[in-house]
Amino acid sequence: RHFLPKKRFNKMDVSRDIKVEPKRERRRGGNRAALFVFAAEGLENMAFVSMAVSLVTYFYGYMNFSLTKSATTLTNFMGTSFLVALFGGFICDTYMTRFKACVLFGCVEFMGYGLLTVQAHFNHLRPSPCKGVSPDQCEGADGSQAAILFAGLYLIAFGTSGVKASLPTLGADQFDENDPKEASQLSSFFNWLLFSITIGAILGVTVIVWISTNQGWDLGFGVCAIAVLLAIIFASMGKSLYRHNVPKGSPLTSFAQVFVAAIRNRGLPIPEKAEELHEIPDKDAGVKREVLPWTDQFRFLDRAAIAKTANDASTSISHGPWRLCTVTQVEETKILIRMLPIILSTVFMNTCLAQLQTFSVQQSITMDTRVFGFQVPGPSLPVIPLLFMFALIPIYERVFVPLARKITGIPTGIRQLQRVGVGLVLSAISMAVAGIVETSRKSVAVEHNMVDSTEPLPMSFLWLGFQYAIFGAADMFTLVGLLEFFYAESSAGMKSLSTAISWCSLAFGYFSSTVVVEVVNKATGGWLANNNLNRDKLNYFYWLLAGMSIVNFGVYLACASWYRYKKKGEVNQIENGGGGDAKGKAQMV
Repeated sequence: RHFLPKKRFNKMDVSRDIKVEPKRERRRGGNRAALFVFAAEGLENMAFVSMAVSLVTYFYGYMNFSLTKSATTLTNFMGTSFLVALFGGFICDTYMTRFKACVLFGCVEFMGYGLLTVQAHFNHLRPSPCKGVSPDQCEGADGSQAAILFAGLYLIAFGTSGVKASLPTLGADQFDENDPKEASQLSSFFNWLLFSITIGAILGVTVIVWISTNQGWDLGFGVCAIAVLLAIIFASMGKSLYRHNVPKGSPLTSFAQVFVAAIRNRGLPIPEKAEELHEIPDKDAGVKREVLPWTDQFRFLDRAAIAKTANDASTSISHGPWRLCTVTQVEETKILIRMLPIILSTVFMNTCLAQLQTFSVQQSITMDTRVFGFQVPGPSLPVIPLLFMFALIPIYERVFVPLARKITGIPTGIRQLQRVGVGLVLSAISMAVAGIVETSRKSVAVEHNMVDSTEPLPMSFLWLGFQYAIFGAADMFTLVGLLEFFYAESSAGMKSLSTAISWCSLAFGYFSSTVVVEVVNKATGGWLANNNLNRDKLNYFYWLLAGMSIVNFGVYLACASWYRYKKKGEVNQIENGGGGDAKGKAQMV
């Protein structure tokens, strides 16, 4: 102690180091910090959802794309928006805090909306309108006009993907999983996050769609840009309250090192005891590290953590990150492998969602869309499931979860994978109901001799609300279940990447939706080949999706039964290198 400067031990410094800092840390995080995340998520989603439901109209009516190209362009845009979230998650875990990533990607998204606003405002940046012009004289967008359009679209896609990877994780970071009180608040956070997303979506499909349709697309895109700017401001206002993550290096590099080391050590026998595997805490880091214990799945990867030679000699294998990994690295890789079947078995539900969004809007066009004398625009049809979710989420959080908690003893009421399973069952029911409603719609067309008529049928479009409402409930269970599952089960070094993986289910669902329609048309001789829904067999298609959803649920059950949850007691926090011998022995579960 006499080697240290005496000023390190004065009263003021002791007070600062021991008393003030813990109090300041306790003031960070929690529900107060999460409120800013809710506001930012709602505003950003308001802009994004309004684009998702109305861009086909803009492509077809203002950029002179064909219907097929308009639908394909939207599908590619939506799929990319969710798929590129993997890149955003990688950035958050590797190079910068989630807060900084959220602001950065939000600015990119703002630039995209700004570019589309400029193009929609100036006529020379768009092709001449085709209204009142014969089809052979209608000119599509030229190269420069299309370049501006796609630059704006994919700036938005790139920006929103990063926001989707960083913002939910930033909010979840405000709750400590190892604190029993905050652990239950973490589950509630994901429910209220979906609630804020739903409110934003409701405003997007009503207010912004109405502005775009009636006041001009430049004003509609401009409102989206302002909404994203406000989202960035709200997220920034909570900076002093956030618990900020520390980037822990590339999880992808760590995964690659485990596979390479396991292959290089493939000639070594797999140890029977976990104590023979390599785990060395970083004694010089002076920071908390998450240490995962050994599990007995995917034993071939354990070779990456073998620290001794095959004959158990005292000499160690030549060290290096690509030849010798820690047990924690190996377990992180095992967690990712266990997660992949779960996410793949939920893709088909999102394929059904894409089909429902597309065909339900087309069905509504053939039906009576008046409500109390007000004409409801087709792109606003998704407000039905959103309103249902708006009412259902508080009931789930305030009524179902406390009741289920008393029965199961689980803080979240039911486990995340059980919640996802409920959503998959509801999606199959939704497809079956959609087939029944479509059969009824077609019978009305036949009864009134309106099979080939372009006039609306004497049947309210609100009948479509049944299938939409059930699917809205399915989405509530599945989306939140996946987000919470991937966040809770992933290790500290891959939280953002895991959250991004949960969004990939939506991406693959959108990309595969077009393939499903084409395959079904070829296999059935054209169930959906006509341009007239009254002559198509959309009801058969819905029932086919319902049957395939049941099969998919069976696959999911097998994957979920095989999965092993990460137990809270299995994670050890090691600080300043404590808690391990010189060899850093691994812990047996």
